[in-house]
Amino acid sequence: MKLSQFKFKLPEDRIALVPSENRDECRLMVLHKKSHTIEHKTFRDFIDYFDEKDLVLFNDTKIFPARLYGNKEKTGARIEVFLLRELNPDIRFWDVLVDPARKIRIGNKLYFGEDESLVAEVIDNTTSRGRTLRFLFDGTHDEFIETLYGYGETPIPPSLKQRRDVIDEPVDEDHPFTDRERYQTIFAKNEGGVVAPQAALHFSRELLKRMEIKGVDFDFITVHSNQGNFREIDVEDLTKHKMDSEQMFITEELAERVNAVKDSGHHVCAVDTSVMRAIESCVSTTGHLKPYTGWTNKFIFPPYDFSIADCMVANFYMPYSTLMMLTAAFSGYEFLMEAYKLAIKEGYKFGTYGDAMLILPD
Repeated sequence: MKLSQFKFKLPEDRIALVPSENRDECRLMVLHKKSHTIEHKTFRDFIDYFDEKDLVLFNDTKIFPARLYGNKEKTGARIEVFLLRELNPDIRFWDVLVDPARKIRIGNKLYFGEDESLVAEVIDNTTSRGRTLRFLFDGTHDEFIETLYGYGETPIPPSLKQRRDVIDEPVDEDHPFTDRERYQTIFAKNEGGVVAPQAALHFSRELLKRMEIKGVDFDFITVHSNQGNFREIDVEDLTKHKMDSEQMFITEELAERVNAVKDSGHHVCAVDTSVMRAIESCVSTTGHLKPYTGWTNKFIFPPYDFSIADCMVANFYMPYSTLMMLTAAFSGYEFLMEAYKLAIKEGYKFGTYGDAMLILPD
């Protein structure tokens, strides 16, 4: 398919800047693939579509405060530093992105905090914006991480941040929740991600409890998603696009559980594109899930035959996004575009804090 096929006109007032007051109060559009019908529900109704022994798969990545602002030595220029991953805990090496990158060269130092108590030195260029930093800090690793994260902000998507910057008043003044709380799932456990599994943000503790009572099972994989999810695609031919690699973990125990549910004829529901991409990266020749620890750069777009999950929870994504493309591959391109057109007409919210979509086989 072509990039231009994922273009649609999205009014600005259809893009959510803040989450719903309660996680499970957002709207839920339900797509039935076989009958080609659409229902309008709230997210709390999610449980009505699943029965005992069905399995819901979540991503338990934990987002860390990856966006920092420092000042360049001598000039004092304000530099955004986006933490990607820690390369070496002993010598405090980190892989980061910097902006504006043209001002940051090997040997430069950056100072963080009003008292400039945290210092980082640029020791390598990795990409056009990528740098390797060595943080200079006198203390234990735990003390260093506490200090580093103390200067950090929640890494909400760039497009959301830009839209908020346009408005004159802080979002949090009129909203009772902070990004640090809400740009994080309630079951976040394994730290390492900088992009939250958006579709999983809607699940509340009350909804999980109702699932337990009904006998709907759930389990977790770990996918540390990165900013590549929001990187613009610069090729029209989608077969030529390369996804950024993301670290993922699927245990043998989980693989066996998923395969048992699949073989028994019960539903397997992937919550978020990150989960769907991960499980489709680990399919055996018999169509079963394999345990895996490593990295995936799998890019899924229509047409694509899925092997593991038969249900999916997604958000309403932005035009041209790889997240939208994966969702279109699962629902069917024409059906998704029809649903998006209807969503705009009916006032659904798009984006990270937007409304949700449940795609069912029947």
